[in-house]
Amino acid sequence: MKSLADYEQKFDRLHEDCPVRAALDVIRGRWKPSIFYELKDGPRRFSQLQAALAGITAQALTVQLRQLEADGVVVRTVHAEESPLRVEYALSESGKTLSGVLDQLEVWGAAYMERRGATRSRVA
Repeated sequence: MKSLADYEQKFDRLHEDCPVRAALDVIRGRWKPSIFYELKDGPRRFSQLQAALAGITAQALTVQLRQLEADGVVVRTVHAEESPLRVEYALSESGKTLSGVLDQLEVWGAAYMERRGATRSRVA
């Protein structure tokens, strides 16, 4: 099994010189914004996340969660006292502040889509 360090971002010169790029690198990924959306109301189990994100594979969800965990914006908690083990994912304190930024991005995106004549149902 890979360690969390295997999922850490590789820093490049552009990332180091631009805070906006650094932030975008954390949320870049097909499913990461949707994972944030699902976690903003509280912890979720893996199966709950997978059910909420129609079309995501278990492997893709695992990788995206591990990357978010490696970036320090998601916390994985194993409840070993239960059988079977219960694992929950939640936003870290840092992730909660990033979630607020994503809320603002959602408002901007909705206005942009409206200006462009797009609807949420047409966006894939």
